[in-house]
Amino acid sequence: MRFTLLNLALLALWHGTSAAGGGNLPNIIIIYADDLGYGDLSGYNPDAAYQTPRIDRMAAEGIKFVDAHSPCTICSPSRYGLYSGQLVHRTGRRTTAFEGPSGPSYLKPGVPTIADMLKQQGYRTGVFGKWHVGLTWYDRAGKRLGGGFENSLLIDYAKSTPLEDGPNARGFDASFVTPNCPTTDPLYLYIENGLVPVPASQRYQRSSVPNLGGKWRWDNDEGWMAPGYRFVDADLLFYEKTIEFITTHRKNHPEQPFFVVFSTQISHAPVLPGAEFRGQSGAGPRGDFVHQLDVLTGRLLDAIDGLGIDEDTLVLFNSDNGPETVHTDWMRQDHNHDAAGGWRGMKRDGWEGGHRVPFIARWPGRIPAGQVSRQLTNTTDIFATIASLVGYRLPDEIAVDSFDILPAMLGIQDDNQAIRPHMLTQSFRGEFQIRQGNWKYLDHRGSGGNNYAKGILKQYALPETAPQATGQLFNLAVDPGETRNLFFTESAKRHEMQLLLAKLATQEGGRSAPRNREPIGMENIPLAK
Repeated sequence: MRFTLLNLALLALWHGTSAAGGGNLPNIIIIYADDLGYGDLSGYNPDAAYQTPRIDRMAAEGIKFVDAHSPCTICSPSRYGLYSGQLVHRTGRRTTAFEGPSGPSYLKPGVPTIADMLKQQGYRTGVFGKWHVGLTWYDRAGKRLGGGFENSLLIDYAKSTPLEDGPNARGFDASFVTPNCPTTDPLYLYIENGLVPVPASQRYQRSSVPNLGGKWRWDNDEGWMAPGYRFVDADLLFYEKTIEFITTHRKNHPEQPFFVVFSTQISHAPVLPGAEFRGQSGAGPRGDFVHQLDVLTGRLLDAIDGLGIDEDTLVLFNSDNGPETVHTDWMRQDHNHDAAGGWRGMKRDGWEGGHRVPFIARWPGRIPAGQVSRQLTNTTDIFATIASLVGYRLPDEIAVDSFDILPAMLGIQDDNQAIRPHMLTQSFRGEFQIRQGNWKYLDHRGSGGNNYAKGILKQYALPETAPQATGQLFNLAVDPGETRNLFFTESAKRHEMQLLLAKLATQEGGRSAPRNREPIGMENIPLAK
C-alpha cells in the first residue's frame, strides 16, 4: 500500500523534536564496511567467486536495497554522511581522506550527529573501529598539527586529550577507534573514550605484516605507531569491543536501548585477513577478507540472538564506497570476480561502481523477510530513517540530505512511489553527480576520480561518445553501464538536471531533503506479516 502523511495522521499523533519515540525503542546496530563493492556479496552477485551466506541470510530475513549509494566515492566524506546525514561539501571543505594527525573533524561543534540525536532519545551509544572524519592534535606549543606522517612525533598528548572532536565529543558514550584507516594510514594508535592509552613512539616497517600472495599488502604506509598495535587482527579487536559494549550494556542496563557502530576496515587495503580465515574462501586473500566480514556479521547476529534481543534489534549493513581499483582488477583477473558487480567504475569514480553499494536492513518481526527494494537510497538517509523510527522530529537545518526510508523498510511503501525524487553524490575530486529517477548527470568529464588513460585501468576505458561535452548524461533504464553520453542529444533533460543540481548543491542554505520531516514513531510501526 502507499504510505502518505495522511495515512500517518490517521494513525497517531506526531512527536515533537524533544519527545521520546514511545513504545519500546529497538536497539540499533550499524555494520559499516570499507571499500566493499556492490558485487562483493553473493546475495548481490550470483557470479561471485565466493559465498557470503551469513550476510545473505541477513538480507533474506530483512530487506535488500539494490539502488543504494554512498555519499562520496572515498571513505572520510562518506563517514561524515553517515554521522551527519549530509554531504561533506556543506561544511565548505574538500572531499579529503584524512592522513597523519590532520584535522579538525568534518563534524563541527554544535552540529548534532546521529549519536547525539539518539542520546537525546534515551539511547546509550558506542562506536568501535575506524573513525576517519578528522581529529585535532596539538604540539607542545599548543599549535594545531596538520597532516604529514612525521607530525605524529610532535603530538603533545596531554594538550590533545581528551580529544576535542573525538567520538565522545560527538555524541558517543563509549568508543574505541583509530584516527585513520587502521592498517593503511599512520597515525597507528588506539583512542579509547577520547584518550590515548599508548602513544605512538615506534617507527613502523611495512615488512612486519604479511604480504599475502605477494601483492595484497599494497597501500600499507610506513609511519609511527603505538607499541602493541594490532594490524592483522584489527577488525577482530573492533568486533570484540563491539560485543563487549553490547553484552555489558545489556547486563547493566537491560531496559535501556543501545546504538552501536561496528566500523570495520574490511575490505580496504591492505588485505590482512586473520589467521583463522585464510584459505577459507577459495578466492585468494581478498576473498578470505570478505569471508572474515561475513563470519563476524554472523557472529554478531548470533550474539544478539543469544542475548534474547534479536526481535528488539534493528541491524543495518552498509559500505562507504565502491571497491578499490587494484583489488577490482586483481579479483577480475585472478578469480573472475567483479567486485563492482557489473557497474562501470570503482572507488573514487563518479560512475555507478564508485558509489553503488550494498545496503541491508534486518529487524525480525518488524521488517518483512525477503524484500528487495529498488528505492533510490543514500547512506545519508540512515539519519532521518532512525529519527523517524524513534519519534524524533528533525529540525530543518539538521541532516539536510537525509530522507526517511523507513516506509520502504517496513514494506508499507512500494517501489512505485519513490521516496527520493533526486540524489546527490560526490566523487574523489569533489565533483557532483545527480540522479533523478533513471536519469543521471555527472557534472564533470571522465571518471571524477581515477585515470583510465594509463596503467591497469586502461583496459577498462570506454569510448567517449560525446568528446566535446563538459558533463555526462545517462539514462540508466536503458544504459545501466553508462556507455552512451546523451549530453547533446537530450539537451533539455541535461539543462533540467543542471538547474536541479545548482539548486540542491548550494552550500549556504542548500538542501536536498524535504522540510518538515514528520517521524513515524515506534508506536505506529506494525508487526511484520
